[in-house]
Amino acid sequence: MADMRTLEDIQEEYEFLEGDERYRLLIELGRELDEMPAALKTDATLVRGCSAQVWVYPTGNSDKLHFVADSNAAITKGIVALVIAAVQDKPATEVAGMDVAEALAPFDLKNQLSSNRTQGVPNMIALVQEHAARISEG
Repeated sequence: MADMRTLEDIQEEYEFLEGDERYRLLIELGRELDEMPAALKTDATLVRGCSAQVWVYPTGNSDKLHFVADSNAAITKGIVALVIAAVQDKPATEVAGMDVAEALAPFDLKNQLSSNRTQGVPNMIALVQEHAARISEG
């Protein structure tokens, strides 16, 4: 399990890229996600409202939340990787109170990607934060 790139590192690279190169970076990020076991791809881990199938499963504890995720679409998997990069291995209380959408704002996903690719992003963020809130409350 390799350490995930930080959101700051990704943003630095992203800003130098344009158009199709940004898509390639997202696809690459998706490939870097930890492998999600098929057994975890259930209705309970499915993110609602996404154009593609997206699964997010939390592991770790309140001191260090860790997520595994997957999608059946390469670009969407990259978007999931971006969301995960914003919160990966942070304390649950921090994630629960974080403005993840603001952390992702520099990527300007709404203007970079089609609306059907980004429509599930708020649901991905909500799922991650709901889990963090549950864990931080013990």
